[in-house]
Amino acid sequence: MDKLLGGAPVPPPCRACSGDDRLEFDFRMAFQPIVDARDRSIFGYEALVRTPDGGGAADVIAQVRPEQLYRFDQSCRVRAIETAARLELRQRLSINFFPNAVYEPATCIRLTLMAAQTYGFPTEKLIFETAESEQVQDRAHLMRIFRDYRSRGFLTAIDDFGAGYAGLSLLADFQPDLLKLDIALVRGIDRDAARSAIVRGMVQIADALGCTLLAEGVETVEEYRHLRALGVPLYQGYLFGRPLLETLGTLTPADWDALD
Repeated sequence: MDKLLGGAPVPPPCRACSGDDRLEFDFRMAFQPIVDARDRSIFGYEALVRTPDGGGAADVIAQVRPEQLYRFDQSCRVRAIETAARLELRQRLSINFFPNAVYEPATCIRLTLMAAQTYGFPTEKLIFETAESEQVQDRAHLMRIFRDYRSRGFLTAIDDFGAGYAGLSLLADFQPDLLKLDIALVRGIDRDAARSAIVRGMVQIADALGCTLLAEGVETVEEYRHLRALGVPLYQGYLFGRPLLETLGTLTPADWDALD
């Protein structure tokens, strides 16, 4: 991580992290746009880990040993911020994190803050998201992480909502800024009354709790238009742009005209 910060001094890890092994592999970041249908804008970009030649996230994560999870989590944050700053990203940057790799939120966030300062990326534009489908070992610990991040001005997001272990009970404990609907609820929703009813209810729940709903994995115009009619404001998926390696994709007014 020292090299990723361009030689800047790296804050020492907490005691639980100090024995963590270095990574034996390299990786890069791809970026996928998150769009806001309300004003036809780019809301932000999600940073997605890739192999050096553009291979998928699974190929990278398969190389991470359990004792390297903390270092991998921290390195992904730094690489995402460094690459986003180099690409002059002006919108929000969404970074995935592993709750089980964060030992002490206030200590483990220091490298992220230093990277943002080193590369000149505004911390108020950072979003930290974790998947509801990841089995968190300690729910109270995840709540502490989320609350610490929110107190620092970061936005928070729960990814794959509706697909995992926690469901509505997690939402009852903490209301993130963004709720990302799982792709299983989105796929073919324009032809599925049950999925439509569930998402319609999620729109009402999100509104009542002050969360913003984001539909991910949207691939067809029909899915988008149906979700739009249900009241979903934010979108992510191949319909709006595939993840591009160290590149920021965008949509033109003509693209939006075709969608709407």
